[in-house]
Amino acid sequence: MVMASMPLHARNGRKNGGTRSPRPEFCNYLIQQSIHPVIHGATAPMKLAMMSYIMGVHGFGLDDIIRTAAKCKLDGMDWDARFGTDPAEVKDKCADAGLPIVCYIFFLKKFLAGDPGWMDEAKKEIEYAARLGTPVVMIPTMTNDRISRAEFRHRWIEALSGIVNLADKAGITLTVENFPGEHSAFVTADDFFEARKQIPQLRLTFDNGNASSGENPVESFRRCRDYVVHAHFKDWHIRAEPTPGYKRMLNGRYYNYALIGEGDIDTVGCWKAMKESGYRGYINIESDSYDRDFEKAFSRVANLLRGIR
Repeated sequence: MVMASMPLHARNGRKNGGTRSPRPEFCNYLIQQSIHPVIHGATAPMKLAMMSYIMGVHGFGLDDIIRTAAKCKLDGMDWDARFGTDPAEVKDKCADAGLPIVCYIFFLKKFLAGDPGWMDEAKKEIEYAARLGTPVVMIPTMTNDRISRAEFRHRWIEALSGIVNLADKAGITLTVENFPGEHSAFVTADDFFEARKQIPQLRLTFDNGNASSGENPVESFRRCRDYVVHAHFKDWHIRAEPTPGYKRMLNGRYYNYALIGEGDIDTVGCWKAMKESGYRGYINIESDSYDRDFEKAFSRVANLLRGIR
């Protein structure tokens, strides 16, 4: 369903820690389409990647993350800087499991804190990414409620203008993502294109769930399609009024995480738009597991996504 006309269901959320089944309309769509893997052109399938952050923040280590990705038959690994593992070890173990490292995510903590040493931090992260052998890096730009979105975005554009030169020298593509929040610097396609005016090399890690917090995610992707080199899929429960546990977003609505297929995001529409565009990159499954059975959660989501055609 498209964000502009999305019904906000009172049933959103979970009771007593249980899980919700995928929305009936999502399941009906899969049944009607006689589930089989999506194919781009003649041979290229949509590729799904493990987002290491999802398991890492819950205390799982490199071996557990790789083992889960392999069991769920995912196609690549997106590594996160917060886990501090030696890049050679990450690279070798992922290679042994047949999981190319498709992106490296790092945070510029010093920049966000106003520390003038942030460029040295950026250099170290780009060097780490080069040792991983990843073709893409992504910097989450976070939120800042002390200044306007426009000013926050301006500061980020100035910083990214310097960082992109480091990435270029390392042969790595620099990206930002649509980041959620009413004080986020980059949410909409217009936000991204403002940065590209000054940084032509900048590319987008398209996040369908986060884009939905500012505009129709399908239309947002279509506007940015020529510059999307990586992607995240997630889902949200959405409400019109303030609700405990829900976060206010740029569009004035309130969001809380959902397992992909159980929330209010137009997952089918986003997947189909990317397929029709000829997108051949990777899509991270950014979807938490309510009961921490990540193998079950990732397998379920991967099957749902691969069943769309």
